[in-house]
Amino acid sequence: MTEQLVFRGKGGYAGLEEHLVSLGCRRLMLVCGRSLSATAAGEFFGGLTERTGIDVVRFGGFSPNPDYSDIESGVRLFREEKCDAVCGAGGGSAMDTAKCIKLFAELSDGAPYIEQKVVPNAVPLVAVPTTAGSGSEATRFAVIYRDGKKLSVADESIRPAAVLLDPDVLASLPDRHRTAAMLDALCHATESLWSVSSTDESRGYSREAIRILIGNMEGYTARDSSCAEAVMEAAHLAGKAINITTTTAAHAMSYGLTKRYGISHGHAAALCLPEVYRFLSENSGRSADKSRTEHILGELPALLGCDGFDSALALLTELPRRYAADIPPQVTDGEAEQLAAAVNIQRLSNTPVVPDRDTIKEMYLRILKRR
Repeated sequence: MTEQLVFRGKGGYAGLEEHLVSLGCRRLMLVCGRSLSATAAGEFFGGLTERTGIDVVRFGGFSPNPDYSDIESGVRLFREEKCDAVCGAGGGSAMDTAKCIKLFAELSDGAPYIEQKVVPNAVPLVAVPTTAGSGSEATRFAVIYRDGKKLSVADESIRPAAVLLDPDVLASLPDRHRTAAMLDALCHATESLWSVSSTDESRGYSREAIRILIGNMEGYTARDSSCAEAVMEAAHLAGKAINITTTTAAHAMSYGLTKRYGISHGHAAALCLPEVYRFLSENSGRSADKSRTEHILGELPALLGCDGFDSALALLTELPRRYAADIPPQVTDGEAEQLAAAVNIQRLSNTPVVPDRDTIKEMYLRILKRR
């Protein structure tokens, strides 16, 4: 795995600019939303042409859940404007869109890009996250939608070669977006820690991310700038962890809550996390590697700053409610059954003990306050 270049803070902009110049970049496609212009990152890209001669071609034609048609439009613009590099600047949607434009930029128009064999190309890709949560800047994954269906795209070539982490860009985010992203990072780190695919390296990233997040949550939500820097670093570490392991049952279950009830992704994942933790703790003896699973679950309370399972479960249960996760009222057994039936079984495979449909239904009912 090629090591990323990571530029940090205000001084990181000079490093990113030097990197772009060193690539010989002449025409950069900047995938971003309108809100970028109000940030330091927006100012940086706004003056890039004058400072370096690198033309900036902006593409903002993507939705919060990027559609395949958005990617097609981006690829078309990339080719028409003869761009030679791509930058995703924004939240996970902007970065996922940029990743797919890069991946598809040199594929044939003879068939849908998503159906073609991945052929890595040399188009440089950089990322400037403006949220602290998705970790997309550190991963080889992207999520897009086609005909309403969620598709995962994965290839090492779409892991950005260079990243700028500037916590100042977080200042303009609404509180709800900040907390949802922060909780998503905590879920990434926790799920990666207990994933059957975890390694010594990934667990190191996870442990450090959890410690940082727990130690800085209150300051971050109170808009302390030093805590913002810490949380952005933790989200990046959590992204590095899931780049190795991917996520587990909590994320697999979260998508239905977002789709059916409009609960933001980070809040939805955080609602599911404690029930998965409860299930794994009660069923660790069924794990294929019992001793490993029990050891990892056993170290989680201390990482969370708790003295045991009960207090750790209570904290994880309380966090999404503390940070304003909306829980839909009057959820029926039938709705819980539908939610359970829609969970992607493949996305459960990284969980040390895989819950069956009935168990998932019961977890949904507890999450949604019917049990």
